[in-house]
This record gives sequence, C-alpha cells and structure tokens, in this order.
Amino acid sequence: MIEEKFLLEKGATLRKYKKDQSIFYEGDKSMYYFQIVEGSIKMVSVNDTGKEFIQGIFKAGDSFGEPVLLIDEPYPATAVANEDSLIIKLDKIVFLNILKENPVIHFQFSKVLAKRIYHKSLIAKEISTYGPEHRIFSVLKIFKKNYNLNGEAYKVELSRQQIADMTGLRVETVIRNIKKLQQKKLINIQKGKIYM
Repeated sequence: MIEEKFLLEKGATLRKYKKDQSIFYEGDKSMYYFQIVEGSIKMVSVNDTGKEFIQGIFKAGDSFGEPVLLIDEPYPATAVANEDSLIIKLDKIVFLNILKENPVIHFQFSKVLAKRIYHKSLIAKEISTYGPEHRIFSVLKIFKKNYNLNGEAYKVELSRQQIADMTGLRVETVIRNIKKLQQKKLINIQKGKIYM
C-alpha cells in the first residue's frame, strides 16, 4: 500500500515471523502500523470454546490492524502469520504524521478501509442470512475479486479449515458443500485445490 522504501526512510523496521507466530494479540494496545512484504497474515478471534473465526487474510502489499490506530483502541483480533512472513513495522505516531502530511497516501488509505468495511458487510450478510453453500461461494467470490487481478482462473489459497473459520461452519460442512459447488460447475477442483 505505502511504498516500502518510503516507510523505511521514516524509521520503519523489517521483522520476520514464522508460520503460526503471533504479531499482536486481541486486546493489545495499538502501537504500530504493519505492512506485509512477503507472506500472509490472518486476523483471528477465538471464542470461549477455542473456536477460531478468521476475520480476514492479508497478502504481500497489504496492511493490517491499522483501523484502531485512528481511534486509539486495542486490537479487536489477533494477527497470526499464515506462513513465514516479512513485515514492515512503523511507529503509530510516525504513521499518523504520514497521513497528515501526505493527502495522496491518506486518500489511498481511506479507500482501503472503505473497501474492507464493504467486504465485511457483504460477508456478515452472507453468514447471517444464507445457508452453507451460498456462504462458502460468496466468501470465495470475494477473495477472487480481491486477489485475482489478472482475470485468469483464480486459485483459492484457503484451506478447508480456513474457509470453515471464515464462515462459521464445520470443516465437514465445508467439504460437503464444496463438492456440491463443483457438481454445479461453479468451482473446479484440481489436485485438491479450488479454482474459480
């Protein structure tokens, strides 16, 4: 989102995270702007029974966890490396000053936040209103729209467990409904991977 070189010139640091390593925890004070250079990060909430709900998955070039920087609230979810990842970390005060001093960056940042709010609204509607098959297909379509920039067949980079964690379904339900979507020719499965 923000040019890596620019962030490093402003005092940002690079940090490596191993798969499944936490970057910050739900309830932590928001102190930094994070942007992914390599890898991917998932934002998760865990309920009292230990069930994980994935609120979002972010890829290289994405920032994550930044909305709370603007309202000085703690993180509402835990950020976990979905794979080995390289992250840029910038002090909150420096980040807020960048937004104040750079209207173009501020506008781009506002567009990113608006897009996320829009997609969260779509997902909330799907999860609260429709059955499993529709929920799963809707989440896959949203990911395709966000990450399929070249218009070719989109390879879904989500495991069945991650789809379950994003839709509030059991893995078995996801597996059954993915098969139904394949039978309806809405998706294609090759070597266990989903394509749209």
